[in-house]
Amino acid sequence: MSGPGSGVARPSLLGQLLGKTARIEPGEVKIVVTAFLLFFCVLGGYFAVRPVRETVGTILGSDRVSDLYVVTWIVSLAVVPLYGWACTKFRRSAFLPWIYGVVALSLAGVGVALAADETNAVVAQSFYVWVSVINLFIVSVFWSFLLEMFDANQTKRLFGVIAAGGTTGALVGPLLTDLTVTWIGNPGVLFMGAGFFVVAILCQRRLLGVWERIPVDPAAPRAPDRPMGGNPFSGFTLVLKSPYLLGIALFVILLASVNTFLYFEQLRLVSETFTDNEQRTQVFARLDYIVQGLTVLLQLFVTGRVASKLGVVALLTIVPVIMVGGFLSLAAVNTFAVLAVVFVLRRVGEYAFIRPGREMLFSLVDTETKYKAKNLIDVPVYRGGDALSAQVKTGLEAGGMSLVGVALLGAALASAWALNGWWLGRRQATGGAAVNSQLARP
Repeated sequence: MSGPGSGVARPSLLGQLLGKTARIEPGEVKIVVTAFLLFFCVLGGYFAVRPVRETVGTILGSDRVSDLYVVTWIVSLAVVPLYGWACTKFRRSAFLPWIYGVVALSLAGVGVALAADETNAVVAQSFYVWVSVINLFIVSVFWSFLLEMFDANQTKRLFGVIAAGGTTGALVGPLLTDLTVTWIGNPGVLFMGAGFFVVAILCQRRLLGVWERIPVDPAAPRAPDRPMGGNPFSGFTLVLKSPYLLGIALFVILLASVNTFLYFEQLRLVSETFTDNEQRTQVFARLDYIVQGLTVLLQLFVTGRVASKLGVVALLTIVPVIMVGGFLSLAAVNTFAVLAVVFVLRRVGEYAFIRPGREMLFSLVDTETKYKAKNLIDVPVYRGGDALSAQVKTGLEAGGMSLVGVALLGAALASAWALNGWWLGRRQATGGAAVNSQLARP
């Protein structure tokens, strides 16, 4: 499918600035700027409330959070067929803005509940699970739609700079939380996050309008904006019959496992180092905007160049290799300072390299796969990896495995992750013929 690229558009100031960081054709400027702003709002809203979720996690404790990972996985399994049903019944121009509307209403509702009783354990646990589901879901939906707009070559040039829009939002969101949480409290932060998603609705509608005006290439027409039809559960069968999609699912499971091991170490060390809840929220917020500040620089100036010159293989293997060294460092020196460095490197690398690389893997598949199978992999498969690795880590520690042993296991998982990323990158580099033939098999 060929993406936007024809016609001449007069670049805005933002378009001119973005054009200095990536090779953006004149006809691509408007859609890149609009996508940049939409992703800014989506991740700005999520990362504004993320520190509150992390604070809730420290209050609940590692054992309870480990159990909530299982609940999160179950909820994500329920969300996928519901989303698949929406894909079969509604036009994308109708249900995509509604997704952000539901998120805005849910955050505002939790904010009201916490304002009434911030110690309510049911509300706190429900909030933790819900945010853990929607953070993957909203990002997956965003990239699914972007994959309809751009062809495989354009994704290499443009996805880095578009991802920088989300990273900029992810920098601004926690920065606002850090500056305001002592004044407005955690409930106020949730209202602020809801406001971001209200603006995201307007940006999504604008992006849909730009998309509809893109001239259609007769040689590679895009899928029409109408209900996809089919089975709401078809994402499962699409993944199971394709070695390529199964490979992506394994990549996501290994990614989630590495992240979960580091996440639980973070909860433990932050709980031991900081006692005040608002102080913990500030610590998590500061980690977030340090990560996003570094990430946006890489996305603007490095990601596109790495993808164009070294290919998707490099995007998918750089971070796993770094994490092997990170876990070995934690095995040697298990302190908050070392963890903070490893944690920052992992998250910067994930947002700057892994996430764009993962999305490029789906540039070869059809529209139904981009929405249904991709969403299945991005949400329940990811959260299933979270749940499994959380239970394994908790069980190993309860069985007497030392922190050094856990770190060495993390290094082994990161090694397997690197090999899997290399295999996927090689398959993507061969083009879509082999992949599409696998997806077409009965």
